[in-house]
Amino acid sequence: MDREELLHATPEDSGEPQKKQESPLVSLEKDLEFYADAIKEVSIEIMVEGISAHPIFIAHQHEVNIGELILNKEELNTDWTIQASTLEEFVEKGIISKERKEPFLKVYKKPEDFMCVFVVVPEGANFIYYPYKKGRR
Repeated sequence: MDREELLHATPEDSGEPQKKQESPLVSLEKDLEFYADAIKEVSIEIMVEGISAHPIFIAHQHEVNIGELILNKEELNTDWTIQASTLEEFVEKGIISKERKEPFLKVYKKPEDFMCVFVVVPEGANFIYYPYKKGRR
C-alpha cells in the first residue's frame, strides 16, 4: 500500500486542490469574535441580576441539555450555537463535581474580560477562556 492510499491523501500531481481538514476551533473562534458583544451583554446581565457571579457559555453544533439558548446558529447563519449557563448549574448537573468547584474557581478568569466557554464537540468537551476584545487590550 502506498502513502496516498494509507493517508487517503490526494496525490499532489492530480491537478485537484488539496483540501486540508480544518479544525472546528477555527470556526469557533470566528463565531466567538462575531458573538462577543452579545455574550458579554448576557454575562453582565447574569451577574447584575444576581443569578451568578460565574457565567458559563456552552458552544455546540448539536444538542445540549444545559443552559438557555441565546444565539442560534440556524438563525444567525453561523457554525456554533451558544447557550448561557452558570457555575451553579454545572455543579447541580454534575458536569463540575462539588469537589472540583474550588479548583475551577481558582482558574476562572475575570468575566468582565473573558467569556468562559464550555466547548462541546463529538470527541468530548472542555473549557476555554476567550477574551472579549482579542488583541485590543
